[in-house]
Amino acid sequence: MNIIIVGCGRVGRSIAEQLNTEGHSITVIDTNPQELDKIYDTENIMAIQGNGATLTVLREAGIEDCDLLIAVTATDELNLYTCLLAKNSGVQSTIARVRDPQYISDVNVIKDDLKLTLAINPEFTCAGEIARLVKYVGVKSIRSFAGGQIDLIKIIITEKSALADKRIADNASLLKGGIRFCFVERDGELYIPDGDFVLKVGDEVSFVAPAQAASKLLKTLGVISAKARSAMILGGSKIGFYLAKILREAGLSVKIFEKEVRRCEELSEDLPGVMVFNGDAMDEDLLMSEGIDRADVVVCLMDTDEENMLASLYAKQMNPKAKVVTELGNLKFRSVVDSLPLDSIIRPKYLTGQHIIRYVRGMQNTIGNNVETMYKISHNRAEALEFRVREKSAVTGVPLSRLNFKKDLQIICIIRKGKIITPGGNDTIEEGDSVIIVTKHKGLTDLKSILK
Repeated sequence: MNIIIVGCGRVGRSIAEQLNTEGHSITVIDTNPQELDKIYDTENIMAIQGNGATLTVLREAGIEDCDLLIAVTATDELNLYTCLLAKNSGVQSTIARVRDPQYISDVNVIKDDLKLTLAINPEFTCAGEIARLVKYVGVKSIRSFAGGQIDLIKIIITEKSALADKRIADNASLLKGGIRFCFVERDGELYIPDGDFVLKVGDEVSFVAPAQAASKLLKTLGVISAKARSAMILGGSKIGFYLAKILREAGLSVKIFEKEVRRCEELSEDLPGVMVFNGDAMDEDLLMSEGIDRADVVVCLMDTDEENMLASLYAKQMNPKAKVVTELGNLKFRSVVDSLPLDSIIRPKYLTGQHIIRYVRGMQNTIGNNVETMYKISHNRAEALEFRVREKSAVTGVPLSRLNFKKDLQIICIIRKGKIITPGGNDTIEEGDSVIIVTKHKGLTDLKSILK
């Protein structure tokens, strides 16, 4: 597909790089030459300096042949206007980043009038992801499929874990509950395990389970023991605002620490019931006086990765039982970051890229078995995908044992008329099903591509 991205900040670059790996033709527009310099050397990405909200520059970028325009500048109004220009120039699909909380509900109401295909709010998406992590304090990451019916959960195997030193097949009692093991990360390697795979202490294990059974299952495994009741949010960013609102509505006691007086006033006005402290979240005395050693959850959302990492390490040192979530914007030095004792890492720009890639893959095959949900796993080394089966094909109506699947690929779950099926060899995929697969293969856009 021919894709134009207007805005080459962190979000724009992340989206461009991810879509480029999917094999699309990418053109990036930005007024700042320094931002464009960061992407000039990337193969198959064209960079144009100019105002992407003008027809002259859009035509230079090839708007006449564009299949999708994505506007992710720092200004919501500019993004919406650019998408309107693109639509009037014949572009079928447009995506705008809209960050201002005051605009979100309005944009959804007048989306058709704006000729906007999709409005995405990275901060709100990120806050929702963090809120899910808060729900399960001992979980490293949690993601949803099938409209929230299925959860993909990652945990770390500890010495006390019931899974330690056991084969996957030995956990038959768990498998009866609908759990399926998907990935195991060990010593820098990623495995899609079979029944003979033995789980070891220190393994990062991802599995899917029915959402309704997830809490009980995690308690059985000793991963979670009690519901979170209090949260400390370090940094009053937009993510912090959305997160505080979600957590407060869920009944948690919430404290936000923000050093800018004006921002504190805004947060206090917009977040009734949330305690807002005007102070530096890197002040150890302040954090201790307000109970960082007793909080169930600490979320670090400050301006720099360095601050967030240091504050997270401090929180974990003072309160080992707390769930600590760390926002990181920089994707570099992964080996160093991975070696740090951080509970859960959240990357807003990367989450936005995944959301858009899922949409793009769905565009590529809107009639057949298109991608409904997609998650990148272990630094892009694997994917978990949900396909919606919209028509009969080579994979439908045939027992799974008779299908010739690609290597490093497993069908994890089939959802049929709301019923969750843990598939065996005699099960079939039928029209109308949702099918969840895990694979090391990249860029699958159709369910038929799971076959050799």
